[in-house]
Amino acid sequence: MDEIIQLDKLPQRLLTAVEIAQLLNISRAFAYQLMKRGKIRTVSMEGARRVRPEDLLHFIEASLEPSNQSQF
Repeated sequence: MDEIIQLDKLPQRLLTAVEIAQLLNISRAFAYQLMKRGKIRTVSMEGARRVRPEDLLHFIEASLEPSNQSQF
């Protein structure tokens, strides 16, 4: 069974694209695209890309759409 990663319990280490994909419920390929295009800030180490947990949270916060509160 796949382990569910909770955002409020992110590890205090750099995250891989596979972990990003699991956390965001997206494909690994799409996670790599977001990282490559700079949408999610990365750390690059000789070709390997990793994401700091705080950068993932920043991406999520920046991606939030304003709430659509309708008045009755």
